[in-house]
Amino acid sequence: MMPRQFNRRRFLRAAGVTLALPLLEGVRSISGKETASQTPRRMLLISNNLGVLPKQFFPKSIGRDYELSPYLKDLAESRNDFTVISGLLHPDVDGGHSTENCFLTGARGPTKSGFRNSISLDQFAAERLGPVTRFSTLNLGVNIDKANRSLSWTRDGVLLPAEDSAPALFRKMFVQGDAESVRKQQLRLKERSSILDTLLDDTRQFRRNLGRDDQSRLDQYLTSVREVEERIQTARQWEIRPKPTTDQPPPDDIRDEKLFFEKFDLMLSMARLALESDSTRIVTLMVDAFATPVFKLHTDQNTTEDYHNLSHHGQSEPKLLQLQDADHQQMVLLRKLFQQLSVTSEGEDRLLDRTMILFGSNMGDANTHDNTNLPILLGGGGWRHGQHLALNRDHNKPLCNLFVTMLQHLGIETDEFGSSTGTLEMIAK
Repeated sequence: MMPRQFNRRRFLRAAGVTLALPLLEGVRSISGKETASQTPRRMLLISNNLGVLPKQFFPKSIGRDYELSPYLKDLAESRNDFTVISGLLHPDVDGGHSTENCFLTGARGPTKSGFRNSISLDQFAAERLGPVTRFSTLNLGVNIDKANRSLSWTRDGVLLPAEDSAPALFRKMFVQGDAESVRKQQLRLKERSSILDTLLDDTRQFRRNLGRDDQSRLDQYLTSVREVEERIQTARQWEIRPKPTTDQPPPDDIRDEKLFFEKFDLMLSMARLALESDSTRIVTLMVDAFATPVFKLHTDQNTTEDYHNLSHHGQSEPKLLQLQDADHQQMVLLRKLFQQLSVTSEGEDRLLDRTMILFGSNMGDANTHDNTNLPILLGGGGWRHGQHLALNRDHNKPLCNLFVTMLQHLGIETDEFGSSTGTLEMIAK
């Protein structure tokens, strides 16, 4: 494929830069629009990759007068601030746990040979919004297998590792380095830019020796390189700007994976802090229940098995009771998040009214590895909520229809994303 005279090792070494650089924040895409003068809109995307017990989650009645399900009763105080949606899936995204990395992408066929993921909802939005905040997105995790799982994926289908350390995230957002540290970071960014300059020179030289198809592939690659150059320039600009301040003390780290709910609560708090400080307007949070070992249900009670084995309950009552307990506790954490965003003001609005919160999963029923009728709860964002939007459970609509609706609500002009076939306009009515 490549001419012999081209230094393959050098090319691959430089190509590796593009795999690392998506972690640089403050991205402006070529098509991005400056939105700083507009009312800021935000998005917090949360997924537990083992989902919840569907019978306890979904209401039996529909519309605005629906009766709260057992789980949704934990959110009763915020009833008018969220909508629960049934009848959604990702078309051709099946295979049980293999779908966990596709929740925000909708990429088809995750179990097929040669599968490659596509861009995730958060990264798509960040490309279009531009560098209006220090971090274009923040990708967080709880007990996450960072090398293999993420909600956030680049346009080229590359996994973006999640941050699972609250202290590290706090330093990233609020701790201003001294002048020497800033200088060194500027130097590192400049060096990376030089590597890309070399790469571009080399690729232009050998492009003329390639066939038409290979030239097309290379042009796509060069486009990615140019986008990375823009990210570097933006990162250099943000590096010299003062970081925001907070009266919150630095958080303690929680490394014990058994403290599942404490870790989940902490990362939700960090997400809220990031949104409150306008460090970013887009946050993803993957709760990796699959990788969670035996964990504490309560101070004096551990689960009898790890989370994954519990999810394959086979209608075992002891397992179901533990799962219900765990699901209820997660609903309580969501209630806390809703309440905190409700009492936080931004201008004349509640922060909740400017923040869409999506809670859901790639699993409709983990017990049977079912990836249909996904549990989806959408809150905040200033929409008229308080309903159970029941779509056809036998012929589900694409979840990406909701994603398009959310993107439009962010002010992004797009009619499609992933496997979408339209929008869910009824969500805002």
